[in-house]
Amino acid sequence: MSKTDEIDDTSAPLIEHLAELRTRLIRAVLAFIVGIVLAFTVAEPILQFLLAPIEATLRDLGDPSPTLQYTSPQEYLFTLFRISMVFGFALSFPVIGYQLWRFVAPGLYRSEKGAFLPFLIASPFMFLLGASFAQFVVTPLAMQFFLGFADVSSIFANLLTGGGGTVPSDVAVVPETSEGVKITFFGKVNESLDITLKFIMAFGLCFQLPVLLTLMGKAGLVSAEGLGSVRKYAMVAILTLAALVTPPDVVTQIILFTVVYGLYEISIFLVARVEKKREAQLRADGYYDDEEEFDDPLMAEFDEEEAAQERKE
Repeated sequence: MSKTDEIDDTSAPLIEHLAELRTRLIRAVLAFIVGIVLAFTVAEPILQFLLAPIEATLRDLGDPSPTLQYTSPQEYLFTLFRISMVFGFALSFPVIGYQLWRFVAPGLYRSEKGAFLPFLIASPFMFLLGASFAQFVVTPLAMQFFLGFADVSSIFANLLTGGGGTVPSDVAVVPETSEGVKITFFGKVNESLDITLKFIMAFGLCFQLPVLLTLMGKAGLVSAEGLGSVRKYAMVAILTLAALVTPPDVVTQIILFTVVYGLYEISIFLVARVEKKREAQLRADGYYDDEEEFDDPLMAEFDEEEAAQERKE
């Protein structure tokens, strides 16, 4: 066989894999584009949903008409497109995950397929759980903390409380002040949305902790005993994370620490279960010996002679 034939034989599978990868990528990108288009059609209701914690906080602070602004012509459109990108990926993730699975599955053993598929399903579920926790628990607490410094929440509240009865209804008059500068909240759409999306991404990723550690445990990279021995370091790391991704509010930080540390303990439990299953499989395959170590008299005599020699020295 010539060298040319050897090259052709080895390059054919590579070309087939590249062609398969191209097909899977094209399908994933098309699904992503379709997801963006579908999400853009409902981007404004999604924006209202994401900004609901800010609206509720402003109304609680006395603003009868919560309002956000944009300061450039393209800002609002780009904000909607940003929402479409994020939620379009969420909509298309089942297709993208399926294409990823179809690409890697032929190269996996049956046991590896059974190990990989549950994590592919659990990962988006845990991210959705973390994002929901951020939207319904953390973001309202953060908004109450950030917006709670002002006595009046927006310029509309100032206009309504300071306007006189003789002013016509179609004329807006800014109330006069005798001293100081009036501090009001008149937030931008993209900046307010940025805070909400950061919370969603941060907590969505934090909720991946059990999935990541369990997968590492299945690969033998971590053990339940090892994770348990570094609990105190994990607590310090989680406290640091809570201080970085949450506002300087003790209540919010305690909530985040409690949730993430609970996920860490759940991870230890899941890794321990993985280890028990692997040990049971090794026993069934005959690779794990439960019998006591055999006492070799020759080795015992050798150890005694070595110990006597060390005492003489």
